[in-house]
Amino acid sequence: MEAEATRIMIGVNESTINGYPNASISSRRAFEWTLSKIVRSNTRGFKLLFLHVQVPDEDGFDDMDSIYASPDDFRNLKYRERARGIHLLEYFVNRCHQIGVACEAWIKKGDPKEVICHEVKRVQPDLLVVGCRGLGPFQRVFVGTVSEFCQKHAECPVLSIKRSADETPQDPVDD
Repeated sequence: MEAEATRIMIGVNESTINGYPNASISSRRAFEWTLSKIVRSNTRGFKLLFLHVQVPDEDGFDDMDSIYASPDDFRNLKYRERARGIHLLEYFVNRCHQIGVACEAWIKKGDPKEVICHEVKRVQPDLLVVGCRGLGPFQRVFVGTVSEFCQKHAECPVLSIKRSADETPQDPVDD
C-alpha cells in the first residue's frame, strides 16, 4: 500500500527589485530549501502547493503612467495582472517538473497574510513554508511580516526560511 504524499504549501511572491515574472529572494530561498532539506531525493513522497497572492493597488491602477481610452483598457488590467502572476508560478512549476515533484499552483488576490491563512484552512496542507526577509524589530513595525502572522494564525505547522546574508539587498525591505 502506497503512502499518501506529504503536502507542503509554499507562499511565493514576486521580486520587489525586479518585479514580475521574477520570484522574490525569500520565495526562491524557501523553495530551494524545501527541495534540498525536506524533499531531497524522495520526490514521490511530496506534493508542493504554490500559492501566489496578488495585492491589489489601493487605487486600482498600476504605479505607472498609462492612458485609458476605452472600456477594454480597464478590462485588460485584470488580465495583465493575472498573466504576470502565472509567469511567476511558471518558474516553480517548471522546476518541480524538472526534478519529478508533483505540484499545483494558484493565484489569489488580497492581503497576503489573510489569504495564506484562509487557503491553509481550505486546502489543509501538512506544512506551510514561507520565506522571511529577516527584518529587524523597527522595520517589522512599519512593514509587517507575513511569516510572523502565519506562524501565529495558520492552522498547520509553519516553517519560516530566512534568506541568507549574502542574498540580502542593500535595503533589507527589498526582496
